[in-house]
Amino acid sequence: QDGDLKFSLESVKKLKELMNENRRINPRMVVSMAVYSPCDDKDLPKEFQSVCKRQDASMIFERLNLAVQEPDLCEICANAACAGCF
Repeated sequence: QDGDLKFSLESVKKLKELMNENRRINPRMVVSMAVYSPCDDKDLPKEFQSVCKRQDASMIFERLNLAVQEPDLCEICANAACAGCF
């Protein structure tokens, strides 16, 4: 969850994959989040399409990505993090 927007845990995990993959396209050249937008990715889950129309989309995507960055989080903790219960 980000504000009044709610997303499934699986979609947020997919968003994390997309954002992490596109940050490391070339080891010598890390893509800045200012340049990359998940909205341009054909594999972006459909439930994020409404976010892409917002001016604060990059901030929303970054917050969701950060919510699931901890590799040791179990499904319950990750779900709570995505729901804003951190």
